[in-house]
Amino acid sequence: MNEQKETNDMKNILVTGCNGQLGNEMQLLAAGHPEFNYFFTDVKELDITDEKAVKSFVGMHEIDCIVNCAAYTAVDKAESDEAFCDLLNHTAPGYLAKAVHERGGCMIQVSTDYVFDGTAHIPYREEEPTCPATAYGRTKLAGEEAVMRNCPESVVIRTAWLYSTFGNNFVKTMLRLGREKESLGVIFDQIGTPTYARDLAVAIFAVLTQDFVPGIYHFSNEGAISWYDFTKAIHRIADITTCKVRPLHTEEYPAPAARPHYSVLDKTKIKETYHIDIPYWEDSLTECIQKLEQN
Repeated sequence: MNEQKETNDMKNILVTGCNGQLGNEMQLLAAGHPEFNYFFTDVKELDITDEKAVKSFVGMHEIDCIVNCAAYTAVDKAESDEAFCDLLNHTAPGYLAKAVHERGGCMIQVSTDYVFDGTAHIPYREEEPTCPATAYGRTKLAGEEAVMRNCPESVVIRTAWLYSTFGNNFVKTMLRLGREKESLGVIFDQIGTPTYARDLAVAIFAVLTQDFVPGIYHFSNEGAISWYDFTKAIHRIADITTCKVRPLHTEEYPAPAARPHYSVLDKTKIKETYHIDIPYWEDSLTECIQKLEQN
């Protein structure tokens, strides 16, 4: 847990899930925002599924805002493990929201494109009817509702296709497989937008440092591609030329959880409300791969 010396005029920010992709990016960017006092926790420091522990931590450290980066994200495993997935994605965010609301604080909850079923053909706006088709999507939607109900002063940010220099993700997997294999099949009939976790962290700090406007927002990078095109770009940027990537239909790669065929998010609301300039997906991908290659 990272703590700075508390002062009366500094807001105390609790960031949960600090060891994940987004949590790690939040820690890096926090150095550039010394106006806040941070508490970075993961399950060892704070079990967010323990309501008493959450209430005690939030009260003891006088938390003014919670950024909940913790989540159960194993989409396929969730189909057979929905009870625990629901505990982490629905019940726990409700505990966090209730605890910070009792202190007169606010919350930022990170959610997902999986709250939609992926049958649309134009980018999803925040007010579109939700229709999750997976256990993961159902529990994340329930988490959104629990947060907004328990703490009306909350911002929910739905995102998609998250990757980073931290943790395990699609970009790292495709880099590894591209160097190991002569050929690779990747799905071409699912369309979405990759999101560099660092860009999402920048957007979260934009919310924290401006007038807080509660509500649901969408955030991903700009543009839209398939997983196949994404892989081709990853290999091109990393100069991987020995692996032939071939397009697959979704039915050729069966998985326990249904994947949305189209999950592009409309970002107009967050751009206009918080004056955010969102990078194009390929520019952010290039930045991430360059950082990975340097390391």
